[in-house]
Amino acid sequence: MERIRGLARELWHNKIVALAIVFLIVLILAAFFSQLVNSFDPYATNIRLRNKPPMFTDPATGDLYILGTDPLGRDLLARLLEGARVSLTVGLASVIVSGTLGFLLGLLAGYFRGWSDDLIMRLVDLQMSVPSLLIALLVLYVLGPSLTNVIFVLAITRWMVYARVTRGLMLSLRSELFVEAAMSMGAGHGRTIFRHMVPNLAGPIMVLATLEMAVMLLTEASLSFLGLGIQPPQSSWGLMLAQGREYLTTAWWLVTFPGLAILFTTLSINLIATWLRARSTDQPMESAGAAIDPPAARTPLEAV
Repeated sequence: MERIRGLARELWHNKIVALAIVFLIVLILAAFFSQLVNSFDPYATNIRLRNKPPMFTDPATGDLYILGTDPLGRDLLARLLEGARVSLTVGLASVIVSGTLGFLLGLLAGYFRGWSDDLIMRLVDLQMSVPSLLIALLVLYVLGPSLTNVIFVLAITRWMVYARVTRGLMLSLRSELFVEAAMSMGAGHGRTIFRHMVPNLAGPIMVLATLEMAVMLLTEASLSFLGLGIQPPQSSWGLMLAQGREYLTTAWWLVTFPGLAILFTTLSINLIATWLRARSTDQPMESAGAAIDPPAARTPLEAV
């Protein structure tokens, strides 16, 4: 409870970060519970209402289109919320898959070192020498664009970042006294890694995952804009930008609102990541036992 109060006090003094958190919470709730926010069907077309401006009221039905309509007469707000759901799903799933793969490989490379470290790091160097967007375009061209393939492509193009960061952290942790104490007391590899070392990786990896979420959103938008990401009739912010660029001079709202959604979402994520990084640097490294109990109650040797 005291930790929650301290976190609340930090957010009270850092109102920009608090605003970013509130924005993301509202966006996630609106995206996954869009029917409670807007009753329009994002896939229902009505050519009679094509490219209507924001705050347009249909004289026949009295329906209000807050953000206007697109070239097929679909409600833009409903499409924007549907695009948010798709984009956030892609970003989160990609971060989970790539983060899990890279984290596990980084653990192996940093802890055991030797030939496994050389093999994993050479694979990382090889993949990082090729532009990620080029790999994504090639794989999507071969497999075909779809929601599942986009998640797969984003995951395989970003796992190296987690692997490198995790390996570097593991190498520094191996020289810590509490790790040496655990190993000298006979703790196995699994217990040493997951009981004593992994808890100290949670903060930096969480910061990295938050930053990567913004990267995933931007990459997915780029792929969808190029026509190799999310495909119609599905909606994503990048696809909405691609569909609205032809009407840039006649229907500005088609690209303005998806662009602002991408801008504010990635900006909010980056602000939160910067705040998390500042907090993580203030946390001292400690064994799992010392992290749970008061420092005076247990020593790293007793935590084994």
